[in-house]
Amino acid sequence: MTKKKRRNRGLVLASIMMAMFLAAIEATIVSTAMPSIVADLGGFSLYSWVFSAYLLTNAATVLLFGRLSDIFGRKPIFMMGISLFLIGAVTSALSPSMEVLIVARLIQGFGAGALMPIATTIVGDIYTKEERAKIQGYLSSVWGISAVTGPALGGFFVDVLSWPYVFWMNVPLGLLALLGVIFFFHEDVSEEKRPIDVAGSFWVVITISTLMFILVEGGVGIPWKSWAMFALLMASIISFIMFYFVERKAREPMMPFHIWKYQSIRYANLTSLTTGMILMGVTSYLPAFVQGVMEQSATVAGFTLTAMSIGWPIASTLAGRLVLRIGFRPTSILGGVSLIIGASLFSVLTPDKGPLFAAIGSLFIGIGMGLSSTSFIVSIQNTVDWKTRGIATATNMFMRTIGSAIGAALLGGLLNSRINAAIEQSGLPDQFTVDSTNLLLRESGRNELGKRALEVLQSGLTSGLHVVYIGILILAIISFLLILRLPKKEV
Repeated sequence: MTKKKRRNRGLVLASIMMAMFLAAIEATIVSTAMPSIVADLGGFSLYSWVFSAYLLTNAATVLLFGRLSDIFGRKPIFMMGISLFLIGAVTSALSPSMEVLIVARLIQGFGAGALMPIATTIVGDIYTKEERAKIQGYLSSVWGISAVTGPALGGFFVDVLSWPYVFWMNVPLGLLALLGVIFFFHEDVSEEKRPIDVAGSFWVVITISTLMFILVEGGVGIPWKSWAMFALLMASIISFIMFYFVERKAREPMMPFHIWKYQSIRYANLTSLTTGMILMGVTSYLPAFVQGVMEQSATVAGFTLTAMSIGWPIASTLAGRLVLRIGFRPTSILGGVSLIIGASLFSVLTPDKGPLFAAIGSLFIGIGMGLSSTSFIVSIQNTVDWKTRGIATATNMFMRTIGSAIGAALLGGLLNSRINAAIEQSGLPDQFTVDSTNLLLRESGRNELGKRALEVLQSGLTSGLHVVYIGILILAIISFLLILRLPKKEV
C-alpha cells in the first residue's frame, strides 16, 4: 500500500462510516415516523409494504452488487449505491401517497443493496487482519450514534416539524460520503473479465417478490383459497427451483452453495434469517403499539426503539472481546438467551404496562442482536479463505435481509388479518376497514371515532400485535436452537 493510500485511509473510513450511518439510522428513524406517515397519507393496509419494498430490492441486489464490485471495482458500485439511496430518499420526502412512497422505498432499497456489503468490503480491503478488530469498534460506534439519534430525531421531526424530514436527513450525509469516496478512495481494479450472474439475480427477485406478495396480501387482499393465490404460490416455488439450478451451474454464482457445507456458516446464516424476522417485527410494529394502543406520542415511541438500538452496538463491541475470551459459540448462546428474554417480555406486553416495559424488552432484543451478529461474522470469516470471505460475509447479510423482508411481510399479514377479523366480527358499518386503523395513530383521529369504533379498532390492533409478539417469541426460541447447532470447536 502506498503512503498516499495509507494517509487517505482515515478519510475513506470516515466516508464509509457516514454511508453506514445512512443505512443504520434509516431503520429506526423511519419506523418511528411510520405511524404519522400512514396517518397523513392513509393506507394502513400498505403499512408493511413501506418496509417490505425497501427490503425486497435490498435483498435481491445485495449479492449482485457484491459480485459487481469484484468485477468493476468497489468505488463505482459504491457511488451508484449512494446515488440511488439519495434519489429514493428525496422521492420519499416528496411522496403524495403511500403508493409513491412504496416506489421510492424500492429505489432506496436498490441503493442500500450496495451500501452495506461494499462498505464492509472496502474496510476489509484497506485494513489488515490485525487492524480490523480495532476498526470494528469504530463501525459499532456508528450504530450506537444512529441508535440514540435515530428514534429521537424521528420523534422530534414528527412532533415539531413534519415526517418528510426523516428522509431529507439523508441528503447532506449522503453527499458528504459520496464526495469522500470520490476524492480519497483509490483502488486498483483487476483487468480480468468475469461473468455476471444475471439469471440468478432475475430468479431471486421473482422468488422473493412473489413470496412477499403472498405473505402480505394473503387472507386480506387475496383469499387464501383462490386461483390467484395458487398461481402466486406456484410462481414462487418454480422460480426458487430455477434459482437453485441456475446457481448450481453458474461459474461465479451469486449464492455459492458450497459454502453452506460448513456447519458454522450454515447455522449462522439460518439464525440470521430468523433474527432478521425478529428485528423487523420489533422495529416495524412497536411504534404502532405505543402510539395506537398506549396512545403515546411519536417521541415516546422513538424512546422504546432507542433502547434496542443502544443495546445492539454496546453488545456488539462487548462481543468482540467475548469472542476472544470464550469463543464465538458461547457468545452467540448469550445472544440467543437475551433474544428469548426480550421476546418473552413482548409476548406479555399490554397497554397498562407502559412504554418503559416495552423499552426493556426492546433493550434485550438489541443485546441479543449485537452479541449474535458479531459472533456470526467472526465465525464465518474464520471459516473461509480470503477468496471466499467477501461473498460469505455478503451471504450472511443477504440472509438477514431476506429474514427482515419475510418478517415484515409475514407479521404484517398476520396483523392485517387479525384487525380485519375484529372489524368483521364487531358488526361495525362497512366504511370501517383495516385502513381505519390510521385514525388510532393520532389524537385527533381517535377523537373522530365513536366510542364503539375506537374500542373495536384498538382491540383489533392490540390483538393483532399480540399475535405478532407471540410470533417473535417463537422465532427467538428457534434462533436459540439453531445457535446450539454451531460447532463447539473454534476454526
